[in-house]
Amino acid sequence: MLQTLYDYFWWERLWLPVNLTWADLEDRDGRVYAKASDLYITLPLALLFLIVRYFFELYVATPLAALLNIKEKTRLRAPPNATLEHFYLTSGKQPKQSGLSGRQVERWFRRRRNQDRPSLLKKFREASWRFTFYLIAFIAGMAVIVDKPWFYDMKKVWEGYPIQSTIPSQYWYYMIELSFYWSLLFSIASDVKRKDFKEQIIHHVATIILISFSWFANYIRAGTLIMALHDSSDYLLESAKMFNYAGWKNTCNNIFIIFAIVFIITRLVILPFWILHCTLVYPLELYPAFFGYYFFNSMMGVLQLLHIFWAYLILRMAHKFITGKELGGVARPETSGQGLTIRKTQFLRKRQFKKGWEEGCPLKKTSSAFNGPTATEQLLAFHTAHLVVVVPSKFCPSPDSSEEEEKGWCVVKTADNPCPWGY
Repeated sequence: MLQTLYDYFWWERLWLPVNLTWADLEDRDGRVYAKASDLYITLPLALLFLIVRYFFELYVATPLAALLNIKEKTRLRAPPNATLEHFYLTSGKQPKQSGLSGRQVERWFRRRRNQDRPSLLKKFREASWRFTFYLIAFIAGMAVIVDKPWFYDMKKVWEGYPIQSTIPSQYWYYMIELSFYWSLLFSIASDVKRKDFKEQIIHHVATIILISFSWFANYIRAGTLIMALHDSSDYLLESAKMFNYAGWKNTCNNIFIIFAIVFIITRLVILPFWILHCTLVYPLELYPAFFGYYFFNSMMGVLQLLHIFWAYLILRMAHKFITGKELGGVARPETSGQGLTIRKTQFLRKRQFKKGWEEGCPLKKTSSAFNGPTATEQLLAFHTAHLVVVVPSKFCPSPDSSEEEEKGWCVVKTADNPCPWGY
């Protein structure tokens, strides 16, 4: 049975155009062709990447973080509580009564959530490793393809296909790229979990399938173009993250704007209108469509959908940087001497407002509350009436004064403040 499955999997009609067999791709006359067995080396190379990454983060990224004054942040740990811990791990990360007061339960969950949050140092080390790889990979990829005729004339990608021999530079470019994405997939559980976690998994799996299939089916020329195109913007994003974690906001914003421009041009213009056109249209001029043709372009379609999704998120962030608006909702205050300057009109997030209203905070719930032409006046009046003070995080009374301490602010509740949701 296994032999039957093996024979069906490697059936020539799945991988190669009509009238061609694997015998046509056997090495001869000094010409070397791509083989499935070549990819076995990528798994041990992926493990090697994980080892290299460990030492890179320890001996390169960590000292660099120290130079930029990025340090591990000490956080108060939640005291042991078996009931709350079980609920936290199995049912959710929001408070539940367990023999403690409501305030104590909220504080326990806040500290427990903080324990799971990755530190700035961890984020910086991860971004440093990816930046280093993507930059080197982009330079190496351009060196591999820039002198090739199909880099300038897309029709030459299919010249002589599939009887196209490989050269050592193409072999190593493929093996290193595929090994790196295997390593990302292996480490995804321990890496920083972001909002697009599921999309990242889909991206890594689709990329691994695409690289592997393009090697099997000898789509190598198209594959090198696609990999170099992707690497052209990734290192810019990782460098922007590094400067963000270091607190260099203006540099981060400027690099991010450049990244957004490069991403839009490469992923939403060059990829669909040049590369996809090359893989969809030109092959049909040489041979009838076969399973591999449909499969490869389907995977390219999945990547393109992810690019559109990420482009939407990138444009939202770019809009925030250009206009100075905080899309998340809460304004970050600025201090000048002993005074407090409100530089945004929106103060409280919706969930904080909703919680305060449900728990009886004496605040009128109106459609214009904290949002509108008189928002600043309302905010200052609210401060005066309810003695809520907004301060930068470095002035917070304790490391867990606010769930948003890492964003640079906290809301400090005074003794006379009746609102239970003021931190």
